Amino acid sequence: MSKRINTYLSEDELIVQLKKGNVNSFEFIVREYGGYLLIIAKRYLTSEADAQDAVQDTYLHVFSAIVTFEGRSSLKSWLHRIVINISLMKIRSNKRKLVELIDDNASFFDVNGKRIETETEITLSLEELMADDSQREYIKTQITQLPQMAKNLLLLKDIEGYSTKEIAELLDISLPSVKTGLHRARLLLKKKIEHQLR
Repeated sequence: MSKRINTYLSEDELIVQLKKGNVNSFEFIVREYGGYLLIIAKRYLTSEADAQDAVQDTYLHVFSAIVTFEGRSSLKSWLHRIVINISLMKIRSNKRKLVELIDDNASFFDVNGKRIETETEITLSLEELMADDSQREYIKTQITQLPQMAKNLLLLKDIEGYSTKEIAELLDISLPSVKTGLHRARLLLKKKIEHQLR
């Protein structure tokens, strides 16, 4: 009978055990990271059942792909990226259309047709806003309440740090669509935050 994996095991030792197929090491991964992975999946998937499925699929992927893990990032970071990719694949595989951002032209122009805001005015610096711990959770909460496409774009770009090219590939949309979508998503977020602060 194999030794029980515990929290005193180093990450390198845990990875060795995972690569050997040690059942206890996989159970440890489920216990240690299950809640965290579910929180990440729920950011992208609106259904609790879909989020739980994404976490289960993440475990299956880890089980089959652990032998290829080279340790270039931490195990937690690797799991984090896997659950995001699987969540986004689930959205696509269900053939759901990501909710398009509303192109509310009225919000860009006044009654005389004069542009109200410029691109630089509506591009939020989420980095600055999220530098403050108390603001970080508030901003994340506001993002998760946006329409699906806006939420996914902001989470991937401004929270997870993916490049616009990576986002285009992950969401299977064009690069210009990512840029336009991010611009509109930031406008929606800005308006939402400003409304909350009134």
